[in-house]
Amino acid sequence: MQNHMTKHLAVALATAVAFAAPAARAQSAEKPIQIGLIAPTSGIYARPGTVMKMGAELAIKDVNDAGGISCLGGAPLELVTIDSGDTVEKATNAAQRMVAEYPELVGGTGAYLSSFTLAVSEVTERANLPLLTLSYSDQITGRGFKNIFQTSATAGVQAQLALPIILDLAEQQSGKRPKTVAIITDNTAASLSSVERMKAGLLADVGLEVVLEQVFTPPLADATSLVQQVRQKRPDLLFFLPTVISDSKLILEKKKEFRLDVPVISFGIAIAEPEVLNTMQADMLEGVMSAVANWGAKGQEDLIKRLKDVYGEPWMTQNAISTYGDIWLFKAALEKSCSRDRAALGDALRNLDAGPSKYYPGGTLSFDDKGRREGASLTVIQWQNGVPVTVFPEDLALAKPVWPGK
Repeated sequence: MQNHMTKHLAVALATAVAFAAPAARAQSAEKPIQIGLIAPTSGIYARPGTVMKMGAELAIKDVNDAGGISCLGGAPLELVTIDSGDTVEKATNAAQRMVAEYPELVGGTGAYLSSFTLAVSEVTERANLPLLTLSYSDQITGRGFKNIFQTSATAGVQAQLALPIILDLAEQQSGKRPKTVAIITDNTAASLSSVERMKAGLLADVGLEVVLEQVFTPPLADATSLVQQVRQKRPDLLFFLPTVISDSKLILEKKKEFRLDVPVISFGIAIAEPEVLNTMQADMLEGVMSAVANWGAKGQEDLIKRLKDVYGEPWMTQNAISTYGDIWLFKAALEKSCSRDRAALGDALRNLDAGPSKYYPGGTLSFDDKGRREGASLTVIQWQNGVPVTVFPEDLALAKPVWPGK
């Protein structure tokens, strides 16, 4: 009887220990490290911001599944999402709210439009909060700030890299090198920065003459006048720099209506968002190219599939892949600083040397003295058979480029 009772007592104690162990581990686990995502999740830019959140969530899970921040006892990362809204004023207010309501944030990523990032970074700089951004404008890291870091190539660098690529491709596939270009751009900071850099000598360097430049404020109500002027000038190329999907739709529809047969080269991702197919037929987009800072590419097929399986996204845009990469970049810097202090994290980012880039095209996981990722390059994407795919650089390409209209 005594042995029987002893046996039952031992089983009971073992069971109690088994249930108590996870609770004890949970209680002793390191406190999560908060990373902020400040991006538009409402208003006309809600979709890009939502996709940024998807990328961040996938990365947070992957970092935590891989053991969290090892030098801080395996502390997990925790994502805090702040809606920046769809205006500069809303983005500024959101940044102020972020630093006030989440004092334990060690860093942040996001902002989306360069104009939003310029405003948000004014606030995060004063709060000594490191901010990673995929935004393009050269101004973002041209102000002497210590805590803003661009993982994308700046707009000026992208223009410098893209123009020779595009013209060489045109000559190789059509047998003729373009000589004239019309430019239609919205007045957002990144778009204007790209155009200014082109006009400051890049276009002349590659032998392109600007025969028309039109600047508009998004969203457009009517694209008739813009497209009519392009038709009158008959350029060899049309450079198109929108940030709102509805603007892409209006201009491409008018281009088709007026039977304007000119290759369209865009800069940025608005022309290649999945929602574009909700508003226009795929054949209207066939052959359109765009130079973008980042895109789903060769070697990332599994991640692209996960994004589709988990969120239903048909392809991986810059917003998802860059934000995914930002979380891993924070992990590398946190391992280097081995601290929850945001100032220490900022120092770690400024002095980071984490080797070749895995989730951004070109360069390394390191920053120059302005906060620009060293060696950052770009991708060229093209609409082919209803999907925008990476066609440059060759080592990242998922398809071969085809010159529009060839």
